Amino acid sequence: MRLTHTNTLAHLTAWDNVISSLVVALAVFVLSPQPTAHAKTDTNAMASIKGGTYRPLYLSEDSPMVTVGNFNIDKTPVTNQQFAKFVANNPKWQKQNIAKLFAEPDYLAHWQKTSKGYYYPNSADIDKPVVNVSWYAANAYCKAQGKRLPKIAEWEYVAQASTTRINGSQEKGYNQTILDWYTKSATMPLKRVAQSPANYWGVYDMHGLIWEWTQDFNSNLVSGESRADSTLNQTMFCGSGAAGAPDPSDYAAFMRYGFRSSLQSQFALKSLGFRCAKD
Repeated sequence: MRLTHTNTLAHLTAWDNVISSLVVALAVFVLSPQPTAHAKTDTNAMASIKGGTYRPLYLSEDSPMVTVGNFNIDKTPVTNQQFAKFVANNPKWQKQNIAKLFAEPDYLAHWQKTSKGYYYPNSADIDKPVVNVSWYAANAYCKAQGKRLPKIAEWEYVAQASTTRINGSQEKGYNQTILDWYTKSATMPLKRVAQSPANYWGVYDMHGLIWEWTQDFNSNLVSGESRADSTLNQTMFCGSGAAGAPDPSDYAAFMRYGFRSSLQSQFALKSLGFRCAKD
């Protein structure tokens, strides 16, 4: 069909309208506020902790305070991705190679076996905390990073902080929030690290995500002076412990100490992970 001058003008006018609409739409898109991506927390970052003193809640009010020196601690628990890199560089800690002495059969049970015969986390889990790791494996990981596992006193000192205070244990609802998490089923899927607000020190997930290994998990972490406290053995657990504790309402602390005392170094539990510390 032969285009007339009138038809040509009509087609050009139509194209002008289309182009004008596209320009307007593009301008609206560019000028409209766009959603910003949530900044991803650096899982290799450490928080600097200024030392101080605190009293473990299983000791009586007249027991000496525990002094904690300056140290650094990972801002987040170690993730599956970080641990996968470690075992790739240290084959003795891979699931298929680890000695029975250093981990029970459930070691890295949540990882999948690949066609090459080694184990690796699911892609959806790489930013979640690694669990099912023994104390030996956690300790080896930290050493490989030039770090160490935190001591109980260090972990508890950081864990007592709320979002605004070094010691948040007296804040309304603080202890209950922790206890509410302790009562949740361990079968619930884990979340990615750093999804909850950081505490006063800028540290994430001290409560509400996983239990964590410490360097001296199987000790009472008492000083020479406090070993003379005759109430110590009686105050390690909730029932009898509440009687002499400075804060009898804080059963959360008693639960942590009770849990640690039940562990063995080769245990690999689906709710137990770790983070590292450094002097």
